[in-house]
Amino acid sequence: MLTPTKLTIDISEEIGTVSGLLIKPADATALLVLSHGAGAGMEHHFMETLAQILAVHKVATLRFNFPYMEKGKGAPDRPKKAHPAIKAAVAAGEQYAEGLKVLAGGKSFGGRMTSQIAAVDELGPVKGVVYFGFPLHPPGKPGTDRAAHLKDIRLPQLFLQGTRDTLARYELIEGVCSDLEKARLVKMEGGDHSFKTLKRSGISPEEVMEKLAQETASFAASC
Repeated sequence: MLTPTKLTIDISEEIGTVSGLLIKPADATALLVLSHGAGAGMEHHFMETLAQILAVHKVATLRFNFPYMEKGKGAPDRPKKAHPAIKAAVAAGEQYAEGLKVLAGGKSFGGRMTSQIAAVDELGPVKGVVYFGFPLHPPGKPGTDRAAHLKDIRLPQLFLQGTRDTLARYELIEGVCSDLEKARLVKMEGGDHSFKTLKRSGISPEEVMEKLAQETASFAASC
C-alpha cells in the first residue's frame, strides 16, 4: 500500500480550504480527481480502497473533502460550494499530474456534482468523467430528471452502476446511457449503491473493487 500525501486545497477566500490526499504511483499514466459521496468523506474505506487499487492499475488519485465534510456538517454542500471545491481540486490535480492525463469524477454525490460542471464545460484539463454509482433518482422515486444535463457533456463518460442500486434503477440508467454519444455503462452485477453484493451472489468485495479499478484504468487509457 502507498502512503497518501496530505494536501491543503485552497478553494476561495469566501469558502476557505479543504484537506486532500494524493496517491501517485511512480508508473502512473493518469490522475483521477476523486470526489466523495454525500454520507462519507475522502478517508472512507471505499475511497481509500479504491484509490489504492487504482494505483496498482497505474491511475493516481487526488481525493478531497467537500467544505461541509471538512467542517463536520451533516448536509451536503449546495452546488455553489461544491462546484468551486471540485474546480479547485482539478486545478491542484493538474499541478500534481505533471503532464499526466487528468480525469474527474466521484462516488454518487461527488460524481453528480462533477457532471454538472462538465455540462457547462468548466472542468479545464479533464479528459473524461467517471461515475461510481450515479445517483439518478431518490430511493423509491424512479425517474431520469437528474440526467437531463448529461447530454451537454462533450467529454467521454464512464458509468459504473450496480444492478441493485436503489438510486439508479438499472433499466433507467441503461436508457440514459444509450442516448449519450460518448458514454460507457459497466454493469456491476449484484451491487447496491455502495457496490456491496449479497453473499449468495458469490462475488466478493475484492472482486468488485478490482473490477471498478480495471474499468476505470481502461477508460482512462481510452480518453
